[in-house]
Amino acid sequence: MKVIQYSQEPETRFDNDMVKGVSGRVVIGKADGAPNFCMRVFELDSGGFTPRHRHDWEHEIFFHAGQGEVWQHGSWVPVKAGSVAFIPGNEEHQIRNAGDGRLTFVCLIPSGPPEL
Repeated sequence: MKVIQYSQEPETRFDNDMVKGVSGRVVIGKADGAPNFCMRVFELDSGGFTPRHRHDWEHEIFFHAGQGEVWQHGSWVPVKAGSVAFIPGNEEHQIRNAGDGRLTFVCLIPSGPPEL
């Protein structure tokens, strides 16, 4: 069993032409012996965004804090603390912070793909 504060896990920063102001942490994954899923926590700075991309695997997202938008089928869908999103495999998607503070969300993916 593992019980921690997510901020105890090492943070990886992403900041380039395709992604801006993003921090990611693997909070449960292969290193913990989790055979089926990986849980990551992402924080997007104000004005931050993930890359617009697609991949074979699904993921589930719980928005914990802040205000943001999810790119879905060619338009932006607003999200806020308490919102959830299911992104099927091979669906183009992107997340951006639409608020003044940090946007924090938990993202689950199946084991197998890169954890971060």
